[in-house]
Amino acid sequence: MLNFSARDITMTAVFAALAVVAAMLVRFAGPIVPFSLLPFVVMLSGGLLGARLGALSIIVYILLGLIGLPVFATPPFGGPSYILTPTFGFLLGFVASAYVIGTLLKNREQSGIMRYFFSMLAGVVVYYVIGLPYVYVILNFYLAKNVSIAYVIAIGFTPFILFDLVKTAAAAALARAVYRRLNAYGVDHSPAQ
Repeated sequence: MLNFSARDITMTAVFAALAVVAAMLVRFAGPIVPFSLLPFVVMLSGGLLGARLGALSIIVYILLGLIGLPVFATPPFGGPSYILTPTFGFLLGFVASAYVIGTLLKNREQSGIMRYFFSMLAGVVVYYVIGLPYVYVILNFYLAKNVSIAYVIAIGFTPFILFDLVKTAAAAALARAVYRRLNAYGVDHSPAQ
């Protein structure tokens, strides 16, 4: 049975809203800049909210888009047809990524920065492992583009991985700093698992 406190609901909503804002920023950056803050928000959601709430916050974001709100970064920006876009696999990967990060950081009282970093890095691996095959399947079997795996890596991995590693380091440092700050003030911040 699902048992959510008011704090859980609020924090889930906050991170879903942050995901919307991160996606909107991609629209303003334009197609030339291969940079999105959405993976950063995903890493923070798993790192600060834990596995269950972190994943739930991304699920809420995806559901908002699938019901038709224009919250996604690329056209058609919302609606159920977005499932057939090549990048939708990364959104699914973000759910799993937040869950993995939250799971790896479950007992983080004595966690150092490297544990945070490698937990975030595992999350990055997860969304690429889910997202890249989805790109391949949609391009080849739905859009009939007949592309190679090398092409998918060239368009879906190579332009983004360096930025994602920077976001990994930043998210690890921020999540650890927030956790330690809350701990120092005695705030109950244990993530709901």
